[in-house]
Amino acid sequence: QVQLVESGGGLVQAGGSLRLSCAASGRFLSTYVMGWFRQAPGKEREFVAVVGWLGDNTDYADSVKGRFTISRDNAKNMVYLQMNSLKPEDTAVYYCAAGRSVALPRRSRDYTYWGQGTQVTVSA
Repeated sequence: QVQLVESGGGLVQAGGSLRLSCAASGRFLSTYVMGWFRQAPGKEREFVAVVGWLGDNTDYADSVKGRFTISRDNAKNMVYLQMNSLKPEDTAVYYCAAGRSVALPRRSRDYTYWGQGTQVTVSA
């Protein structure tokens, strides 16, 4: 069993930055790939970024590539999402997720464990 708790969301002006954190607890956490997803009102949950077991492999949605950076610290059981140059269209609830995969999955169904989410609101 893995438990995930997100933090770091809030209200920020367009062009600003936020750093989301995901605290993980459970066994064998370093064997899970960790992803960030987001869901805006009235829209489906969408993939944002994923990081592999060791933190050296990453993948990003085209909409955030070059602006967001995902990272993990296995010693601290933490996953981060640094978000720069934020846009109003980045407004959503952001979720941390953990899954067992040898690849870097983008589909939400490939993730087993989910956090409760943290709200990010970007004002114009």
